Amino acid sequence: MESHKEKILVVDDEASIRRILETRLSMIGYDVVTAGDGEEALDIFRKSEPDLVVLDVMMPKLDGYGVCQELRKESDVPIIMLTALGDVADRITGLELGADDYVVKPFSPKELEARIRSVLRRVDKTGASGIPSSGVIHVSTIKIDTNKRQVYKGDERIRLTGMEFSLLELLVSRSGEAFSRSEILQEVWGYTPERHVDTRVVDVHISRLRAKLEDDPSNPELILTARGTGYLFQRIIEPGEE
Repeated sequence: MESHKEKILVVDDEASIRRILETRLSMIGYDVVTAGDGEEALDIFRKSEPDLVVLDVMMPKLDGYGVCQELRKESDVPIIMLTALGDVADRITGLELGADDYVVKPFSPKELEARIRSVLRRVDKTGASGIPSSGVIHVSTIKIDTNKRQVYKGDERIRLTGMEFSLLELLVSRSGEAFSRSEILQEVWGYTPERHVDTRVVDVHISRLRAKLEDDPSNPELILTARGTGYLFQRIIEPGEE
């Protein structure tokens, strides 16, 4: 019986980039579909239901930001954006709209392949040390079910992307303990410690989590800033603890 191939949608208006990525990603075992503009990307996405989207920012008809916004209205699919060299605003905008990670153009195909593996591995990962055996955590009005990878605020289910959930799960698994941005990047995104990376990917994801979970995101009570370090989740008091 043939194992399931993870499907990747590559969206870029440059035919040469589409060809290179389709060839390389197919060679390492992915099923690849491609689109040359934003409107085509949405159409193919809905027909093919890929496991991950590689999405260029600058495209005709509908740019990568518009595609990302539309995808996030209907799906939590992992999105890796391809952004212009040195344009920090591109990266921040993409992350704020719901992208999980980015790769800067011109990029090494090996680097993109590593990012894809890391995001897919993290999104599929379940369980973490420090999580109760039931897999369910209650704190304030928030319920976190690590088995189903679902979060509720009161009776309302809060939609998180796979990477947002993985970040929340990491912080909750060692509640009360501060993580540096570099530690978070290594644990959640799989960046190697020696690699110089832009830590804004962490800051934007923290901001997105706060916007979804906190009553007042500007004055957070759950996901706290550790001055000079990074971030931590408020210490969770287990039943019977003082």
